[in-house]
Formats: sequence, C-alpha cells, structure tokens
Amino acid sequence: MKIVAIQMKVALKQVEENYQRAEVWIRKAAAAGADVAVLPEIWSGGFITADLDERLADVDGHRAKAFLQRLAGELKINIVGGSVATKKGSQYFNTSYVADRQGHIIADYDKAHLFSFAGEDKRFSAGDQLVTFVLDGVPCGIIICYEIRFPEWSRKQALAGTKVLFVPAQWPLPRVGHWRVLNQARAIENQIFVVAVNGCGEAVKDQQNAGNSMMIDPLGKLLADAGADPEEKLIQGNIELAELDQTRNNMTVFKDRRTDLY
Repeated sequence: MKIVAIQMKVALKQVEENYQRAEVWIRKAAAAGADVAVLPEIWSGGFITADLDERLADVDGHRAKAFLQRLAGELKINIVGGSVATKKGSQYFNTSYVADRQGHIIADYDKAHLFSFAGEDKRFSAGDQLVTFVLDGVPCGIIICYEIRFPEWSRKQALAGTKVLFVPAQWPLPRVGHWRVLNQARAIENQIFVVAVNGCGEAVKDQQNAGNSMMIDPLGKLLADAGADPEEKLIQGNIELAELDQTRNNMTVFKDRRTDLY
C-alpha cells in the first residue's frame, strides 16, 4: 500500500481557499500513485475554538463528505480526510471522514480527547467511539492530534486489529519534540504503522504549526519524514504488512501482556 501524506498549509478561517488547496494536493497525491491520500486535522478552516461558528463548521459534514466522495471516486484512491469542524444538531465536533476508492464514506470519527489547554473542550463536544475501517484489505484506525498523548487509546486501536494508525494533526512548533517522540513510541509499543500528518503555516495567531509529518514502521523506523522544513509538501511511504507480522513474531509483546493485572 502506497500512502501519500499531505502536509498542507491551512489558512485560518479561509474555507474556500483551503478547499481549493486541498483539492490541488489530493490530485498531486493521486498523480504520485497514492493508494491512500491523507489530509491534516481541521484543514478546512484552521484550529479555531473561541469564535467558531456555522461559517467555519460543516453542518452534518455535508460539504466535506461530498468533497471527499467526489475526488476519491474520480481519482480511484482512498482518502483519509484529516478532520474538519462539524456541527451536528446544536453541538460542534472535530470529525474525520474516510472515503474509499469507489467514493463511499466508510468511516467517520469524532475526536474523543479534546485539547483543553487550548480551549477545544469549551467549544467542541467529545466523541465516544473508537473507529476502525478497512482500506484495500488493510485494517486501519484513526486518532486525532492531541490523542497521541493517550497510549491507552492507541493500544485499543491495536487490540481492535488496526495495523495502520492515521494521526492527522495541527501540532504547534514549540512542542515538535513531543510530536516526534510520541508518534514513534505509539508505533513501537503497539507494533503498528503510524502515519502522522501535520499541518504547516500559522496555527493560531503568532504560532506556527510544526510540519514534521512522518510515516513510521512497527519498529519505530522512519519510512518517510518531512523533516524540520515546515512547508507544504507530499511525503510518500510504502506499507508492507509482512514487516508488521515479522515484528510481532520476533518480539511477542502482545502475547506477553499481563491481562490478569491490567
């Protein structure tokens, strides 16, 4: 499986510009031979909390779903749609949608762990479901940004059968060291592939996103790395499931777990 991560610059509150930019990059990913294209977190309007409203939130995800369905069906690729701000009834959510090659939405996930440090919990409601899905026969799962700090949530993904974990994010530059270490740790401890896709550009006023998008194998090795250059770019990596099986057969972490203790 060839995965192409889109490290995209997200323009704050500029929804039309962001949709146009996302389409350009998805088409570039398809031209590069992607089986799966992946967008970052909150790519449609940026990480807005205090002044989020209907202009920036997608009511029931209608626009985002139609956008992903159209491009996935036309280009015959799978798209992990990062996440967008959605409004469902009277509540707002940070929601990820996944479209398959046929242009069907096969998964949607509401971020379960909200970043209270930045006030995300004051404006958004938290999801309460673990979500997994299958792309081209490969069991996959998704968590969003801050959730990489919760090892229990990633472990539940691994125990549910996930072999490729997608982590769309808008992670800021001051904590880039945490971003890199945590994503590699989640890959190593769960013996899974991690595809961590961050935004770049201005995250909030006077603060930059870190870039540093990465693809990591079950041993923690970097298959692809955008590096410290926080500019828009594609990174590409090939997922070989035989590597995951070999890792788990060689080091039997899951067999050695003490489920009687924890």
